[in-house]
Amino acid sequence: MNASDRTPADLLRSALAADPSRPLVTFYDDATGERVELSVATFANWVAKTANLLQGELGAEPGDRVALLLPAHWQTAVWLLACSSVGVVADVGGSAGRADVVVAGPDALEAARACGGERIALALRPLGGRFPVAPEGFADYAVEVPSQGDRFVPFAPVDPAADALIVAGAEHSGAEVVERAVADAGRFGIAGPGARVLSLRGYDTWDGLSAGLYGPLAAGGSVVLCRNADALDEEALAKRVEVERVTATVR
Repeated sequence: MNASDRTPADLLRSALAADPSRPLVTFYDDATGERVELSVATFANWVAKTANLLQGELGAEPGDRVALLLPAHWQTAVWLLACSSVGVVADVGGSAGRADVVVAGPDALEAARACGGERIALALRPLGGRFPVAPEGFADYAVEVPSQGDRFVPFAPVDPAADALIVAGAEHSGAEVVERAVADAGRFGIAGPGARVLSLRGYDTWDGLSAGLYGPLAAGGSVVLCRNADALDEEALAKRVEVERVTATVR
């Protein structure tokens, strides 16, 4: 990160400027066998397209609340950084009924119907695949996002002091997210550039978000994000640590 980084979106811009080709997020789903690796550049492109969708097509404005009813997943990480880019509040696991926009995975569609605003559904299929048939009342993210622009510019500057994230009922400004992520990098053993963190935690707590996204991003490292890792025994987990050149593991 740079000293001027005040929001998670700033952290991503600094990572892109420093080394766009290095891995940023490697995702495993051990229920399906999926593995996806995104470089900083590829991840940032997904974030830009998603931010353009959020700001342009969905009409989200700074201060709006976006309920993210999603598991720990690479596409969830994209949405978190897209929300930061626009200046909206990412409410992880929050009430759809209180949200201006809801973004839901296949297991949360019924809860998401409580949102009176825009509704986006994510199939969470390998390679970002779409639903065979879009759920009624929802736009399919995989259909909507590819046509969005590859560069994003917010309509209004993002205020680092404004609320940016709600997780486990606690609110955090963009500046607080960055500050805590920097502190957590040391706590989790993310020792600067080149660090590679394997996270087995969900995205429903601050520690899960920090270990699984914000901490590695702040430290110039990368994350190996594992979903459904309870299917792994210790030998399989040790093999993954070796193959992925993991330097720290957060359970």
